[in-house]
Amino acid sequence: MAYFDNAATTYPKPEIVYQSMDQFQRHTGGSFGRGNYGFSSSAKIIVDDTRVALQQLLHCPAKQVIFEPSATISLNIIIQGIIEKGARNIYISPFEHNAVTRTLHHYETMGLVKVVELTVNKDLCYDIQRIRFQFENTKPDLVIVSHASNVIGLVAPVEEIFTLAKEFHSLTLLDMAQTAGLVDCDIGKDIFDFAVFAGHKTLLGPTGISGFVMKPTIDLEPVFFGGTGFDSANQDMPGSLPERFEFGTMNTIGVVGLNASVKWILQQGINNLAAAELKTRARLIEILNEYDFISVVGNCDGRDYVGIVSCVLNDISSDTAGQLFSERNISVRTGLQCAPAAHRFLNTFPAGTVRFSVNCFTTDEDFDVLREALDDINDNL
Repeated sequence: MAYFDNAATTYPKPEIVYQSMDQFQRHTGGSFGRGNYGFSSSAKIIVDDTRVALQQLLHCPAKQVIFEPSATISLNIIIQGIIEKGARNIYISPFEHNAVTRTLHHYETMGLVKVVELTVNKDLCYDIQRIRFQFENTKPDLVIVSHASNVIGLVAPVEEIFTLAKEFHSLTLLDMAQTAGLVDCDIGKDIFDFAVFAGHKTLLGPTGISGFVMKPTIDLEPVFFGGTGFDSANQDMPGSLPERFEFGTMNTIGVVGLNASVKWILQQGINNLAAAELKTRARLIEILNEYDFISVVGNCDGRDYVGIVSCVLNDISSDTAGQLFSERNISVRTGLQCAPAAHRFLNTFPAGTVRFSVNCFTTDEDFDVLREALDDINDNL
């Protein structure tokens, strides 16, 4: 099977991820924060070490790393917590995932928030001057930006956007699900209040372990409640970080895999991995452009991208295309990719697209299988 669905979850993982998880599960185990015995202490050591590794990767030693089961849960904790503190005017990019838009839709239908899209021109350029006019017209309380679109891979100029947002004293939230560990970004800068990461995507770790980075000085209301292994007599969630937001049993084995993947990325060099992915993306686009029945969507000169490419196939629905590729041993994602707002912006709603996503592990053999499949589909149109 030729794997072109890394935007959903990366595969394969670095070999050290598999080895580390297997060794820990067989020989250590233990529940983080739930005892003083050796196994539990070993779990604490690996969790603490992984926080430090992520701080190093994201250049934010003074900020708090908090682990959650998914980026979706992380986004909900942050967005709902900020709304609980009174945020009303919330700006988002046109490329946000349903983890953001559905959460905001819930509060918008209750009349609690106003959601405004940041201005992006049809050439996929974020119009900073028009965004300034938007902020002057309606002062932002929270600005949310997907660092890279999970539909077309477009990388947003977040430093420009968030620098502007800070002129209006807004909180900022960066969704790095498609960029953490791939696009080097100094999250230690003051313009970044929150940044969400997905362990199983560009961080090359296992599923079930993600989280967020936050300024420890921000007073964020908890919206999930439960056991923390800390201050158990108190029926309020702890005030200290990370305990305030790390409820329930920690996925320690997931943290072990994430620890291995983050250290592998640091060893390889994030810029080297990014360069390899962009080279692979260029090869993918070159192949797709050889076929008249394929039209690549959202690929504009002069813009920055990660290794995600969407396309439409002439007279073939995205769902049918997905089946055609699956029958030819190609893994792709079809439809709306949980980002209907992006497809409305791109005029690919409601049919959606066929999404290919590559990374540093995409091989020559993967491209050979893809070319054979495209030739076969073309011959049978």
